[in-house]
Amino acid sequence: MKKFIETISNIWKIEELRQRILVTLGLLLVYRFGAQVVLPGIDTSQLAQLTSNTENGILGILNAFTGGAFANASVFALGIMPYISASIVVQLMGIAIPYLQKLQKEGESGRKTINQITRWLTIAICIVQAPAYLFGLGALGVPDSAFVLGKGLDFIIPAVIILVTGCVFAMWLGEKITDKGIGNGISLLIMIGIIATMPQSFVQEFVSRTTNNTGGIMFMLIEVIIWFLVILASVLLVMAVRQIPVQYARRTASGGYEKNVMGSRQYIPLKLNASGVMPIIFAQAIMFAPSLLGRTFNDTAAGQWMEVQFADIFGLAYNILFAVLIIIFTYFYTAITVPTNKMADDLKRSGGFIPGIRPGKETGDYLDKIMSLITLPGSVFLALLAVLPAVVVKLMDVQAGWALFYGGTSLLIMVGVAIDTVQQVNSYLLNRHYDGLMKTGKNRKVA
Repeated sequence: MKKFIETISNIWKIEELRQRILVTLGLLLVYRFGAQVVLPGIDTSQLAQLTSNTENGILGILNAFTGGAFANASVFALGIMPYISASIVVQLMGIAIPYLQKLQKEGESGRKTINQITRWLTIAICIVQAPAYLFGLGALGVPDSAFVLGKGLDFIIPAVIILVTGCVFAMWLGEKITDKGIGNGISLLIMIGIIATMPQSFVQEFVSRTTNNTGGIMFMLIEVIIWFLVILASVLLVMAVRQIPVQYARRTASGGYEKNVMGSRQYIPLKLNASGVMPIIFAQAIMFAPSLLGRTFNDTAAGQWMEVQFADIFGLAYNILFAVLIIIFTYFYTAITVPTNKMADDLKRSGGFIPGIRPGKETGDYLDKIMSLITLPGSVFLALLAVLPAVVVKLMDVQAGWALFYGGTSLLIMVGVAIDTVQQVNSYLLNRHYDGLMKTGKNRKVA
């Protein structure tokens, strides 16, 4: 504890880091405040049914990503998800559209143009999603009497403008956190939204265990221990890498290269889970289809079965298909985001090579083979984490809201963002000759 307090004190001593942390906390506070501001024209006292209908299932996950703004009919009800969707679309389009491929190779100027395209696409997605959200409120339990101004154009048009503006403002907050604060702003906004729903879910689970005679405090303690073990497993998944040894020829005084046996040895770190949480997001997007298809053909026995089975996100059929899709999308997303051929070309141009492997095409094939081998256990591990909430619901009778924190997108996002933020803080500390957050030892600052 003493070392931890000392590390926090060291963080506060670095003026730039202190300012960045304060800016980050301030902007996150603005985002959380906006999540509580209800759209004009909606009676907040009649949103109880909306809150109840968005506690579980897919809507529960969406509500968690927006920090409860979806259930509050807030100005931030769309959250930052349209921007995430636009980023994914632009990234996938970069595979097939030569113009985007050219921008990706142009460095900083190309990145700025891609960001601008992503912003405009975000607005376009918001313009589609905002009316769908407003018209869907009735189906989610909001009575007509809750719309003080009615559902006419005098309410819809201003509400759509506010929702689009709210999403754009959230996107701006995320970019400002990235530029002026600490950590990845967009990811932090998602994480803070997820964390905002955690206390309520934990309290509900605790009350259920202690008042309904379903295990009491001891069983709750077991749940917390299992939760910490799952977090540890998630950290291992996020941090695990396969190190590929690389040899660099040493440059001589005359400008040439000596024999490679004299070069320095480094490593290429290939991540066990290079795709992050994207396979889970892709799979969840597709998991809407079976239930919708079953509802379309509900006059048949197969359609009725699909509608019932795939409407339950904790059901067996849902999670088997979910796990299979995650494994498939992990391979797909890794293939498009880890350019092994480009890595091989860059390695060759820099005078490096993998011992025993010829530079160029053979190196690219070798890296591709290694990625295929390590992606299999990574994808299986990711799939197991994704379906773990359903396992704890069925085996331990955990409430649905608390179960979502046992795995899936929510937990992996929290773990990944936390690790990334800690690493950035560590870089500031180590540059000033202090111990990092995850290390112990004496202050190494030179007097």
